[in-house]
Formats: sequence, structure tokens, C-alpha cells
Amino acid sequence: MSNEIWRNVVGYEGLYMVSDLGNVRSLDRIDGLGRLWKGELKKQTLDSNGYLTTRLSKDGKSRMRKVHQLVCESFLGHIPNGYKSVINHKNFIRADSRLENLEIVSQRENANQKHLPSTSEYTGVSWNKRRKKWRSYIRINKKGSHFHLGLFEDEEEAAKAYQVILFLHNKGFKFKSAKQCREVLKNDWVKLPFNDTEPFFIIAA
Repeated sequence: MSNEIWRNVVGYEGLYMVSDLGNVRSLDRIDGLGRLWKGELKKQTLDSNGYLTTRLSKDGKSRMRKVHQLVCESFLGHIPNGYKSVINHKNFIRADSRLENLEIVSQRENANQKHLPSTSEYTGVSWNKRRKKWRSYIRINKKGSHFHLGLFEDEEEAAKAYQVILFLHNKGFKFKSAKQCREVLKNDWVKLPFNDTEPFFIIAA
């Protein structure tokens, strides 16, 4: 007995369903001539980026849709909103559209590669094998400028550096270069709790 769960495809209710295993099927329908068309599993193809897609039709119009998006819209309530949130494949296999392999991550996590394979649990931190230190980095503007914040012996110190720059960025500081970021990080920190609260530190005049 199959435990596959099916739900209506958002925007195509009564026409198509998608399952938690990443399958898509059409439903039985009667056309304008009174003919019965039996529902069937939809063919899926890989696009140039490695995602599985399928063609859906409605009101005489058809379009290709990514299967993982259909799954997230139907099961996770995901609403496409540009780059504010994105869908992440947990095992990094883009063609794996099973519900258990999908999650919604924020633009901040996506921009700083938190959704990619990483040697650190912290956003904006990775292990530099060659230097044997923790690297801190951040992307903070619409152009996606990637700022290297420094190399650290301690993983949490690298994460704190990221949090400081992110905090200042959110407060309106305009960073134009990695060097400018690193100059700020040279200041003594009065208090920098490592959690989601705002960090406090000295900014030299």
C-alpha cells in the first residue's frame, strides 16, 4: 500500500495534483466535445539548471513549471516572492523534488550560502583548509558584493564578525568594500552576545 500523499497544484485545482514524492498527475476531465480524458502521471524533464519541470495547461495556455516549486506551494504554503525566500534542496540534488528534501530559506541565508554544503553551522562562516582557520564573509547589497571579513582561529569569533557587519548594515551603514568592514571589526567589542539579540560594541570616532 502506497503512503504517497497527493494535493491539488496551487492555481490548477481540479486539473492537476502533486505528491510529497515529487510526482505530478493530471485529473480526469471532460473536454468541450464531451470526451473523457483519463488522468495520468505527467512527464518530467530536466531543465538547463538541473531542476525537474513539467508542463501544465489551463484555459488554453500552457507553461513549464519546476516540480519542487509545485511541491513547496502545495505542502509548505510557499508563495513565490522574488528573492525574499527561496527553496533549498537539503541534499543539494536539484532533481530531488521530494517534500522531505525541501525547505524554505531566507534571502539572507541564501545570499550567504547557508543553504550550500558548509563546514560551519553558522551563516557566513566556512573552514579554510589551506589556512586552517575559519573564514567570515558576507553579501550585503543588491549587487551581491562578497566581502571577506577575515580569518579566525575560533568559529564563533568568525560568526560574531558576520553578526557585527550585518547589524551595522541593517542599521543603515553603507559598506563599500571588504577593507571598510575589516576596519570596523578592529574596534574593541564591549559586548557581543552570540545570539539573535543586537550586538553592542565600540565604534572609534
